[in-house]
Amino acid sequence: MTSSSPRPSSPLAPEIAARLKRGADGLVPAIAQQYDTGEVLMLGWMDDEALHRTLTTGRCTYWSRSRREYWVKGDTSGHYQWVKSVALDCDADTVLVKVDQVGAACHTGARTCFDADVLLGGDSDGAGDRGAGADAPGAGQ
Repeated sequence: MTSSSPRPSSPLAPEIAARLKRGADGLVPAIAQQYDTGEVLMLGWMDDEALHRTLTTGRCTYWSRSRREYWVKGDTSGHYQWVKSVALDCDADTVLVKVDQVGAACHTGARTCFDADVLLGGDSDGAGDRGAGADAPGAGQ
């Protein structure tokens, strides 16, 4: 179940809250991406309050599903995410936050959360092991 209507106590601007499609838990996935290189850094979760804080403070605020509390990236680690831009995807159910990442983005100490477990590819240009599925250019010709 998703909701595209604002919560009665939403701190977000009404025009943003009305568009945002949240999961049943009230959260939306938030992808953090390095603003100048395009490097995908991490995935976190935001509710209305976390998104509001991110938009108004210039620092990424997330909702911890395990600790059930807000956390600001860098407050304990010193690995800050300085917000450069925030966008909704075409369905308004995912947030893209372009940031200037200081230090590691991953809680493991790695630069990104997506370095350790590459399922396909992994070569430097990213094209080496791509399969030619039914949707690939030239497929079925």
